[in-house]
Amino acid sequence: MAEEVKKKRPPLDPNSAKARLGKIAAEAYSSAQAAKERGEMVGWCSSNFPVEIPETLGLAVVYPENQAAGIAARGAGERMCNISEADGYSNDICAYARISLAYAKVKSAPEQDMPQPDFLLCCNNICNCMIKWYENLAKELNIPMIMIDIPFNPDYEVSDAEVAYVRDQFRAAIKQLEELTGKKWSEEKYNEVREISGRTSRAWLKATACAHYEPSPFNGFDLLNHMAVMVTARGKLEAAEAMEKLYQEYEENHEKGVSTFRTEEKYRIMFEGIACWPWLRVTSTGLKSRGINMVTTIYADAFGFIYDDFDDMCRAYCKVPNAINLEYARDKRVTLCKNNKVEGLLVHTNRSCKLWSGFMYEMSRQIGEECDIPVASFDGDQADPRNFSEAQYDTRVQGLMEIMEARK
Repeated sequence: MAEEVKKKRPPLDPNSAKARLGKIAAEAYSSAQAAKERGEMVGWCSSNFPVEIPETLGLAVVYPENQAAGIAARGAGERMCNISEADGYSNDICAYARISLAYAKVKSAPEQDMPQPDFLLCCNNICNCMIKWYENLAKELNIPMIMIDIPFNPDYEVSDAEVAYVRDQFRAAIKQLEELTGKKWSEEKYNEVREISGRTSRAWLKATACAHYEPSPFNGFDLLNHMAVMVTARGKLEAAEAMEKLYQEYEENHEKGVSTFRTEEKYRIMFEGIACWPWLRVTSTGLKSRGINMVTTIYADAFGFIYDDFDDMCRAYCKVPNAINLEYARDKRVTLCKNNKVEGLLVHTNRSCKLWSGFMYEMSRQIGEECDIPVASFDGDQADPRNFSEAQYDTRVQGLMEIMEARK
């Protein structure tokens, strides 16, 4: 086991990137609640719906996936899943969906409250479960749902025909939101938001790329906390500034020879899949205690959207991880592994996300062969704690470590 560095952590600097990003993440909920209290319409939005649209229109939106992750991380995932399952929802569907459907019913969760919606913004570039989840919310709450269909892309590149198909839907969604909320679209404001979103994304991707340093200047689990801002607020100026601060801090960590990974970095791995939020401390400690640092994950980099114009934005949203074919998805991960000098791959076989986990056996095999690294997997769930075995996780991580050690 790696020897822990026994250092007392200093109090959190309010000007640090961590403090600023935490504040922005919290304000996503508080500002929406304030808008609701002012009588403004509030939306619930899927994580890969283009954030630039509600941001340009000045609409308050919150993200059920983020809320569900927060509820699960704070220990209430099972309680909320039980509520929706008692209403007849299968425990085989996404745990984020079950938590969200439960919250729409009970309308309160001390672990993470957010205002009830007046409209829904749904995009299926994540999965088809998202459609039925939001359709059920719309029916139960009797509110309108705006749907954008982004087809799975079997080709390596996004065609002009697909861009045109998605563009028409984005423009239609804007018109629907104008009619629904009374807000007006401004191309000038959109260009401002687009530039800020690109600035935020560039800083985020530069920060995550700092993992190429040996040792990495950060603990990879830090990214799982910071990425909430990339989902909810990347079109806001304060998010761009905070991400630039994060990148600056990581570069300074490297120059000083320090890291937020507070033990000796003996091994470097890629973590594949959504975080196991109910067991985040267990999964993190199981790696850290062995000197294993998760230096990269596609889950974090996926929210770095960079584009030049409206059509390019449409193209970018067609390239999110679950909307692309195996070959393109594999190559993106292989690049991350090689750029960050990864020595092993740990795969979360996530019961909740069958689309993501379904092709991971073949993809992980190809990544292992291409990068000449060992691969281990464990069973878990992004939000339902009942689908995880601490003993299995410990055994799989130990086995991965032993193979990486033998290959040094």
